[in-house]
Amino acid sequence: MGNSYAGQLKSARFEEALHNSIEASLRCSSVVPRPIFSQLYLDPDQPPFLPEGNHENVKPKVEELDKELVHRYSQNGNLDFSTNQTVNEMEDEEEDEDMSDSSSPPIPYSQKPAPEGSCTTDGFCQAGKDLRLVSLCMEQIDIPAGFLLVGAKSPNLPEHILVCAVDKRFLPDDHGKNALLGFSGNCIGCGERGFRYFTEFSNHINLKLTTQPKKQKHLKYYLVRSSQGVLSKGPLICWKAPLSLRATDVANGNTNGGRNNVLSSTVSRPVPHSTSPSPGCAAGDQASMSSSGPPKKRHRGWSPGSPVPPPGLAVPVPTVRPSARTEPLLSVPVPQSMLTGILQPQPIPAGETVIVPENLLNNSGVRPVILIGYGTLPYFYGNVGDIVVSPLLVNCYKIPQLENKDLDLLGLTSSQLLSVENMILLTIQYLVQLGPDQIPLREEFEQIMLKAMQEFTLRERSLQMSAQCISVSPGQLPWLARLIASVSRDLVHVVVTQNSLAEGISETLRSLNEMKHQQKLPDYVVAICASKIRGNEFCVVVLGQYQSRALAESMLTTSEFLKEISYELITGKVSFLASHFKNTSLGDDLDKLLEKMLQQRGESVIIPFNGDVSECVSSQEAIAMVSTQEPDLDVDTFQIYQPQLTVARKLLSQVCAIADSGNQSLDLGHFSKVDFIVIVPRSEVLVQQTLQRIRQSGVLVDLGLEDNGTAYQRAEKYVVRLDNEIQTKFEVFMRRVKQNPYTLFVLVHDNAHVDLTSAISSSLSHGEPSHGLADRVINCREVLEAFNLLVLQVSSFPYALQTQQSRISSSNEVHWIQFDTVDEAASEDKLYFGLNEYSKSLQWGVTSPLLRCDETFEKMVNTLLERYPRLHSMVIRCYLLIQQYSQALMALTTMASLRDHSTPETLSIMDDLITSPGKDKNGCGHMLVIRVPSVQLAMLAKERLQEVRDKLGLQYRFEVLLGNPASELTVAKHFVTRLKAWRGNEQDDWIPRTYQDLEGLPCIVILTGKDPLGETFPRSLKYCDLRLIDSSYLTRTALEQEVGLACCYVSKEAIRGPIVALDLSEKEHEKANGSENDSDELLIDLDRPQSNSSAVTGTSGSLADNGVSSSSAAADKSQKQASSLNFQTVAHSSVDEATYPSFTAGETLKQECDSLGNQMASSTTSKLSSLSSVSQAFRWPAHSAKDSKALRAALPRIVILSKAAYCLLSSQKSGNLPSSSSLLPHADVSWLSSLRPLLHKDMNSEDQSLYYRQWTTARQHHADFSNQGETSGSRSFHPRRLLLTGPPQVGKTGSYLQFLRILFRMLIRLLEVDVYDEEEINASHTENSEITQSSNDHWPDIEIFSKMSFDLNVHDPKYRTISPVYTEQLSRVKQETSKETKPEEPKKRETVSMMLTKYAAYNTFHHCEQCHQYMDINPAAQISDSTLHAFTFSSSMLGEEVQLHFIIPKSKENHFVFSKQGKHLESMRLPLVSDKNLNAVKSPIFTPSSGRHEHGLLNLYHAMEGISHLHLLVVKEYEMPLYRKYWPNHIMLVLPGMFNNAGVGAARFLIKELSYHNLELERNRLEELGVKRQCVWPFIVVMDDSCVLWNMHSIHEQSRSSLEPGGSSKNVSLKSVLQHIEATPKIVHYAILGVQKWNSKLNARKAKAPFSRCHVRDFILLNIDLTQNVQYDLNRYFCEDVDFNLRTNSSGLLICRFNNFSVMKKHIQVGGQKDFVVKPKIMVSDNLAPIMPLQYVCAPDSEHTLLAAPSQFLLEKFLQHATYKLFPKAIHNFKNPVLAIDCYLNIGLEVAICYISSRPHSVNVNCEGVFFSGLLLYLCDSFVGADLLKRFRFLKGATLCVICQDRSSLRQTIVRLELEDEWQFRLRDEFQTANSSDDKPLYFLTGRHI
Repeated sequence: MGNSYAGQLKSARFEEALHNSIEASLRCSSVVPRPIFSQLYLDPDQPPFLPEGNHENVKPKVEELDKELVHRYSQNGNLDFSTNQTVNEMEDEEEDEDMSDSSSPPIPYSQKPAPEGSCTTDGFCQAGKDLRLVSLCMEQIDIPAGFLLVGAKSPNLPEHILVCAVDKRFLPDDHGKNALLGFSGNCIGCGERGFRYFTEFSNHINLKLTTQPKKQKHLKYYLVRSSQGVLSKGPLICWKAPLSLRATDVANGNTNGGRNNVLSSTVSRPVPHSTSPSPGCAAGDQASMSSSGPPKKRHRGWSPGSPVPPPGLAVPVPTVRPSARTEPLLSVPVPQSMLTGILQPQPIPAGETVIVPENLLNNSGVRPVILIGYGTLPYFYGNVGDIVVSPLLVNCYKIPQLENKDLDLLGLTSSQLLSVENMILLTIQYLVQLGPDQIPLREEFEQIMLKAMQEFTLRERSLQMSAQCISVSPGQLPWLARLIASVSRDLVHVVVTQNSLAEGISETLRSLNEMKHQQKLPDYVVAICASKIRGNEFCVVVLGQYQSRALAESMLTTSEFLKEISYELITGKVSFLASHFKNTSLGDDLDKLLEKMLQQRGESVIIPFNGDVSECVSSQEAIAMVSTQEPDLDVDTFQIYQPQLTVARKLLSQVCAIADSGNQSLDLGHFSKVDFIVIVPRSEVLVQQTLQRIRQSGVLVDLGLEDNGTAYQRAEKYVVRLDNEIQTKFEVFMRRVKQNPYTLFVLVHDNAHVDLTSAISSSLSHGEPSHGLADRVINCREVLEAFNLLVLQVSSFPYALQTQQSRISSSNEVHWIQFDTVDEAASEDKLYFGLNEYSKSLQWGVTSPLLRCDETFEKMVNTLLERYPRLHSMVIRCYLLIQQYSQALMALTTMASLRDHSTPETLSIMDDLITSPGKDKNGCGHMLVIRVPSVQLAMLAKERLQEVRDKLGLQYRFEVLLGNPASELTVAKHFVTRLKAWRGNEQDDWIPRTYQDLEGLPCIVILTGKDPLGETFPRSLKYCDLRLIDSSYLTRTALEQEVGLACCYVSKEAIRGPIVALDLSEKEHEKANGSENDSDELLIDLDRPQSNSSAVTGTSGSLADNGVSSSSAAADKSQKQASSLNFQTVAHSSVDEATYPSFTAGETLKQECDSLGNQMASSTTSKLSSLSSVSQAFRWPAHSAKDSKALRAALPRIVILSKAAYCLLSSQKSGNLPSSSSLLPHADVSWLSSLRPLLHKDMNSEDQSLYYRQWTTARQHHADFSNQGETSGSRSFHPRRLLLTGPPQVGKTGSYLQFLRILFRMLIRLLEVDVYDEEEINASHTENSEITQSSNDHWPDIEIFSKMSFDLNVHDPKYRTISPVYTEQLSRVKQETSKETKPEEPKKRETVSMMLTKYAAYNTFHHCEQCHQYMDINPAAQISDSTLHAFTFSSSMLGEEVQLHFIIPKSKENHFVFSKQGKHLESMRLPLVSDKNLNAVKSPIFTPSSGRHEHGLLNLYHAMEGISHLHLLVVKEYEMPLYRKYWPNHIMLVLPGMFNNAGVGAARFLIKELSYHNLELERNRLEELGVKRQCVWPFIVVMDDSCVLWNMHSIHEQSRSSLEPGGSSKNVSLKSVLQHIEATPKIVHYAILGVQKWNSKLNARKAKAPFSRCHVRDFILLNIDLTQNVQYDLNRYFCEDVDFNLRTNSSGLLICRFNNFSVMKKHIQVGGQKDFVVKPKIMVSDNLAPIMPLQYVCAPDSEHTLLAAPSQFLLEKFLQHATYKLFPKAIHNFKNPVLAIDCYLNIGLEVAICYISSRPHSVNVNCEGVFFSGLLLYLCDSFVGADLLKRFRFLKGATLCVICQDRSSLRQTIVRLELEDEWQFRLRDEFQTANSSDDKPLYFLTGRHI
């Protein structure tokens, strides 16, 4: 079997010895060669000492070799056919190895050239790693057990020694003897292992030899570590022995010197061992078989069957044993430094050895498995091929030391709680409770141990005593053990011995060998040695027929058992089995029967469809039959469903998170395009399926990668499969990555769990050539370093990617969304039915479940397993399955007598398969998938089933296909024609390429290959036969991916209404054919409420299992329909009662299925006719011709499992995860500790990921194994790698294709910006000025411009809801009352999306090569490199000193002047008016910003074209740290803390005050240098933080072709706009210069004047010299710029707008001038109604709720909304505006404001003859006097509003302005803003004109 003890037939040493024995017999003609076992284990000349590390190789072994053994070896030894070569080829391999060193002349040696790209430097290996002793002498080098470090000499480097690791079996002892021929070595540099030839190894380490490489010549020294730990040159390796010895050796046939190689008693495979369960190799790690042992040799003239002459008797000789017993647990070598402890030869006591009886397997039919327990196993001699030693539970007994945090997590006080006695009793208890069809599982037993320890801890805590008190004394142990075993019905025996374990094992094996066949064997024998000296030791001998085989087989990895199977098939070991199956179960010869049937049928075949199996037609007719109507096939068209969209968005947000993480690993702003490649495992169907999805999704066109026409053909270059051609295709892809730095590439690695072998461990010396390809591609350096490449690994079973060494950060995992509630699921038409749902479905209590175990089949298998103990069980299962299907076919067509010999499951499946096309007008039917992992078995099954089908005449009825990953689908021509006819519109050359293309085709697909690879099956798949998947599949991934084949989406209708499933339309037909009784009973069943003691449930087991009850589609179908209910109801059992008024969903479901079962059961006695009628009555809905739309439903598939898999999936208790989830997650990982918490039922996939990351570690051959640092913190996650996980067939492909699409959209979106696109308002009110300039002028002419009149109207669309400014034109406008708008609902402002250009201003999310220096101070510099400077000046307006703070980065200090000594900031440098520098702008740019530290457009590098400029951010004190963090390289001007709540007016006021103060300082400074004061540049730029792009508009004359005048605009930089405006002639005479606001209609409008004298805002050049006496109102929150423009204009200053430039403003959703949320100062309760603006004021001293908001803000808000109360006469009355003196306040859209300045010589609007409807006085100063007011006339009843800082100034103002003469006041007309007195409320008084 290949799984015997470690000296078993497959062991390398055994093979080597056998080869050598044969080799010797060929070479020496006279002497009888020594028997191999004596070669292997006996050698009279003992070396004086052996290194301590050799301890595991020192177990002696006596064996008589006879013909039987060699015969057995040649018949069923496990030749390791890694490439499935045939025996003949192997025989022809000639390898004559030169025996002596010196006798033959040197052979001129030509070396193979090194692989391309590899290193060829002397002293380094081909991977480029240093091997020289001088560099490695201090390194800690890990070498596997049994290897030694030796030094090799290279002729090119005489002074250096190269370090190598060589298996010491191939090195000589001190006498120059006993070295096995051949070589086995590892490279110390790169870690590559398993070099089998010294030639190959010398090439790898670049020895560059001129002669043929020989280990004898080139391996020179042993290397030893000194006491200081330095590795240095040791003794010479003694290759040559004295001649006399050599001669005798050769004469004895002992050509290899018979090194003491002994069976290592720990594992069945030679593996490196260590006592501590280190991540690399815990005891029991399964190293790949093919990598163990020396290379095989074959010679001509030796056929594997040739007998070897029987040897003389071998005499046992004392062998070497370690003198001290160092390790009580296991006989594993203690890893001490080599060459230290000296071992004394010692005779072995007879009791310590076990002689395995001859013919044990033949006599007993059982190959016992010895589970290593606690203590040392004895030595085994004799027929060791017939036993297996398994390390399955050994780690459970080695309890690890845990850290305290882990102990707390597990609820333990210490990890050393269990004594050996406790462990023994627990083991026995566990074995007793195992069922007859269960095998011990490591994970289960670990949980039992943990629970026991937890109980001990609890008991210890409650009793406050040490654990010792509750341990079992050694004296009690034997009878306690027997007591526990006594309840096992003799299945567990306990053998207690006094001296050694060997006694117990020998006794057990002896009794097994002598046992009579009738005797009942125990399943387990627990051998306990209760030794006084050594304490208790024990092991378990597994004798159960099923258990021993299952344990032995489960030790092989999938690749290994597939090799084993192919070996059994190639060598003809299965011939007995095959001959057994030549006959039917009735004993007839199968082939003869089939021939007879073929002759009876003659030329005719069974009708392809639309007719019964008994109807025949000629084959020509059959081929010609085509479907009469196009069937209503439910072919899945590709579309993206909601869950896929959600997951794609999750992926996208994770990519954004990577970009935002600040570790500079991804810069999304850099890319403008997305490209991708999908890498899939080697499966032709999967490639085609992925291609199909890519084509159907249209993603290539959407990403702009291909045109519509070419996308179909070109799709192929985007999907690459992991085969030998990948390297070239991948290089082409990587070239594209390097050549397109602005494209973001996504490398999708689909089914990423499939090949995880590391490239190093799979180096071609062994292993399959395809192994390690994924590692080479995904983990290669170019991929890791490419900054424009994202790696997305996609997997349904990601567990092996989630180890401690994972390369993917857990935060970069994206998990499929889980529908937890019925409501969420309710929005989808179809619901996912996956592994958990299958497991839960077992609790529904229906007679026809979805997961089934074919008990009858299992019984047959067990019988055969006993008969053929030497064959792998999968071979037996497969042969039986083929026979079952063949017989079922015959039974259903011609030989009804075979019905009883087919299992009901098989019969029902075949019945459904061949009858469904017969009942369909088009020939649609079901698909059956049979999973046969071995390719050879699958081919056999296909040929056999095809042959049976054809001979029975069913070749046109259904197809038999081989689903082999390596090849494309081949479907018979007539079936392709039928598929094309159904599809209707396919091209002539269409052939099915994926399984989905087979929708509706009745067929059997025999799916082969090591793993299923994620292929999607059509809706018509109804049955998955997994009966071959048994105990070899004991890892979570292996088992779950098999069941994953059946997972799919099921219809909601199927779930909502189980009754719909019954197509009762053919009731009459049924009554005619079937017994009426049946149908009546069914109807009764459907109506009656379910009783718990229903007859059905009572008998369903027996009736349904032995009849053909399930063979009809009826039960299956209704059950399938009904079963799907589970997803949202039964599983959660919180069913909405209203859905099913009479009983809950679960009951409905159970009742329906049970009633069907009942009806089926009652019909088991009736004949086939009645059955087929039943199956016609109840259809799988997709095949009902009538109402097919209404009844079509996608239903869950039915899965038939082996017993082993069924137990694992069904042992789910109360909603836990299926127990398959507690298995080892993947064969390539191992558990970190045997003590660990359980995966519990609430764990979602994120929690499971974290669990596996904590508790599993990658094995040595795993690609992630190399990803581990010294500490856990130093493991490197790859920053641009993501993992998408989701259950099988849930829609991950669609999801990642959608992700690519939205990633592209987002990149484009990052290159786009939403800008306001609003037309100017009040265009109709504008006065057309007669004076204009020519439209060709670039600059305004001051003479002409100063004569233009100022346009008082506000045109900015932002201000569409403010009060219009009164002009004479406005008074003529009649405003209708209907125009009332509610200001409460601000209208959404129009925006349009624009592409960003190279001149845009950016926010913090933009990164690029050019501006990163502008953005960031160099990384080495800290934020502290910018300095804080206070700057104080006095402000007349504030009447006090103001202290501002500057934060100035070092790089910007050149813009400032500092005092000589103290670095005190004196002023900010200003240029001169006369300066002409094209590489600079003169004006400092100030940008006030609030709440937009991330989103403000403060990066002006590109807008300024990278030239020098001075840019200051003006920020509030409390926001300074945020702005400083995001903009470390910007100069900040920090406003004093008193302005933290102030509005934008304060910022503008302070900018202007500061700038004027600075201008004076600079004038004084430059005056001293001889510069005139007026020559200093007086302008500053004040710009919003949302200005994004600037445009220049040129108006061209109207062309003849179009009557419309038009213009063109182009995007220009801020630099060019500023330089153009700064070049304006006589610029110092202008007060403010600005540009217009962009809108999309600007170019279309007819030409207007190039310059306007009107309001400007957002982006202005402000002359601080001219406007010295015009201030911004520092209290203002709204309209501060309108107010300022009106003041400036009334002062007679010029405001000029350049109409040929425009600025685009970005719509930024955060920050800026956002309203305060007005809340009460003292919160009474949380859920207060919002406070309305009219509540912002109150009567003084009233009980009104006081608000927490600035008084000025409350006032402005109140005035906007209180128009009707304050100025009733002014509403909709523009003829009679409200008079506002020295201020502009927004008092509502319905009221016009007439702005009048009180200053002498000011310019005001002409208001002669105007009667005002109101007067607004706001904080008026001394310029406003009583005589000024007397100039204006008011309507009778006009209203007044006087606003002042406090009550006293309000009274003084009333008196000073003599208001009481004309206005009438009442006491109750005094108000204040609703602030508390601490917040300084504003007071105002209202009155009426008399």
